[in-house]
Amino acid sequence: MSNPLEDMELPDVIFCIGTNMTECHPVAATRLKRAMANGAVMVVADPRRIRLAEIADLYLPIRVGSDAALLLAMAHVIEREGLVDEAFIAGRTEGYEAFREHLRPFSPEWAAPICQVPAADIERAALLFGRADKGAIYYTLGITEHITGVGNVQCLGNLALMTGNVGRPGTGINPMRGQNNIQGAGDSGAIPANYPGFQPVVDPKNAAKFERLYGRSFDPEVGLTKVKALELAGRQIHAMIIDGENTVVSDPDAHHCRRALEALDHLVVMDIFLTETAQLADVVLPATSWGETDGTCTNTERRVQRLRAAVPPVGEARPDWWIAAEIAKRAGLAGFDWKDASDVFNELCSVSPIYHGLDWERVAEGRYQWPVPEKGHPGTPRLHEDGFVNGRGQFKLIAYQDPAEVVDDEYPFWLTTGRRLTSYHTHTQTGRSEAIREVLPEERLEVHPEDLQRLGVKDGDAVRMTSRRGDVTLRVKATERSRPGTVFCSFAFSNVPVNLLTGSGYDPITDTAELKVCPVRIEREEAGLPA
Repeated sequence: MSNPLEDMELPDVIFCIGTNMTECHPVAATRLKRAMANGAVMVVADPRRIRLAEIADLYLPIRVGSDAALLLAMAHVIEREGLVDEAFIAGRTEGYEAFREHLRPFSPEWAAPICQVPAADIERAALLFGRADKGAIYYTLGITEHITGVGNVQCLGNLALMTGNVGRPGTGINPMRGQNNIQGAGDSGAIPANYPGFQPVVDPKNAAKFERLYGRSFDPEVGLTKVKALELAGRQIHAMIIDGENTVVSDPDAHHCRRALEALDHLVVMDIFLTETAQLADVVLPATSWGETDGTCTNTERRVQRLRAAVPPVGEARPDWWIAAEIAKRAGLAGFDWKDASDVFNELCSVSPIYHGLDWERVAEGRYQWPVPEKGHPGTPRLHEDGFVNGRGQFKLIAYQDPAEVVDDEYPFWLTTGRRLTSYHTHTQTGRSEAIREVLPEERLEVHPEDLQRLGVKDGDAVRMTSRRGDVTLRVKATERSRPGTVFCSFAFSNVPVNLLTGSGYDPITDTAELKVCPVRIEREEAGLPA
C-alpha cells in the first residue's frame, strides 16, 4: 500500500475496483465515507452492487473478469483528452510513448460489450479520475484472483503513473490486505521468490549475504508456490507443514487439494482449532491464539506493531515461531536458538533493509511504517515521494484476456466468490460464536430474481450448483445485488465447499487462482439440502 490509511480521507476522486471494503475492511471504509462527506467523488467498479456501490457517485457493474478492459479504456480516454501529467511522466517514468500507441484501439466503445456497461459510463469514470488533483486507487482480491491478476494490477499502476497520482497525499495505489499480518508475512520472506525484505533469491549478492549470515549454502532457484507444491505432493514432495491455514476450505479445486494432501507421506498442521485441514494431518501441533502470543504484526499500511500476550497459553499450545524452531533443531539444523519473540524480530531487522532501523523496543508504540532503513529514521508513511526504488516507473503494455473459462450453454452463469462481514474468512473462528451463527446461520447463493423465475426456483429453495470440477448444494437468496447471469456466494462454510467448483486457471506469474470467475450450472435440488 503506497499511502497511509489517514490519506484515505484526502482524495478528490476515489476509485475502488474489486474491493468490497465495507464488509472486508469496514473500519478503513469509514475513512472513505469521511472523504465523501468532505466532497470527494467515488467511482466503484464491481460485479455486485455492494454497499460501496450504493453510496458511489458512479457505479460500473462490470462483468466478472473484465477489469483489464475497463482500465485500458479509462487510460485511452485520459490520454485522448490530454489529462496526463506530462511533467510527472517526463521526470519519473519511461515507456510512455509505446504505451500511448498501445492504448489507441482500447476505446470505451471497444470495452463496453466486454464489460457490459455503457461506454458513456466508462468515459465518465475516466474523466473523473483524469481530472482529479488527488486520485486514489483502492483494490483487493477482486483484482488479483484472476489468471490476469498481475496484468490487472499493472493496469492500475499505469493509471496512477500517467496521471501523476503517486507519491503525494491522498493518492496512490492501495491494496487492502485480507488478513491482519499478510503484509508482515511477505516482509518476513514467506514468498517463494524473496528473502526477507523482498530481496530476490535469484540475485547472487543476496544469496551470498544470507550464506554468510547462516553459514550454509542456499538453493539459488525461486521456491515453489503453494499451487506447485500441491501439484507435486506425493511425487516430489512427501511431507508438508501447514501453519494457520484451512487449506481445504480456502483453496480452489478443493477435491484436487484434498487428494494432494492425502498423497503425502506426512502432513503436519499447526493451528488453534482442529480445522478441516487439521483433520487430515498425521500430527497436529497446537499453536497459541492472538491473545496468548507475543510478537509483531505489520498491517496493510506497512505499520509495524507489537502484539502482547494477554493470557498464558492453554494446555500444550505454543507460539508458531517456537514450534518451527523446535522442528528445525530436532532436524539437526543450527541457528534456531531464539529465547523469545524479540530474538526472532531483531534477527529479521538485522537481515531486512526495510526493517533495518527497527528493533523490538522501537516498535513498542506502533509508530513506524517501513521502510525504516537506519536507526533514528522516522519511517515512511508514504512511498515514492522522492522517486522509485528501481529508478523510473515503468508503463506496462497489457492486453485484455478472457477468463480461463467462459459461460456457455452447459454452464451459463458466472459465479464469483468473496467474503461476508459476519463470517470473516473461512468461518474457522467466527463460526464458533453462537451470536454470529444466529446472525449468519448458513450460506446462500445470491441470484437475481429474473434468473430465479427463469429457473423455476423460489427464494429459499435448495439448488445444485455445478462447475467442471464438482457441485455443491445450498439455498438461494433472491437479490438484485448481482446482475442477471451472475451469482455470488462466500467460501466461509465448510458444509458448502464452494471452492470445489473454482480453480479453472492460475496467473502464470504468481500462481494465484482464478477464484473470482467460474462458469456454473444451477438446477433445482428436488431432494432439498442434505441432512
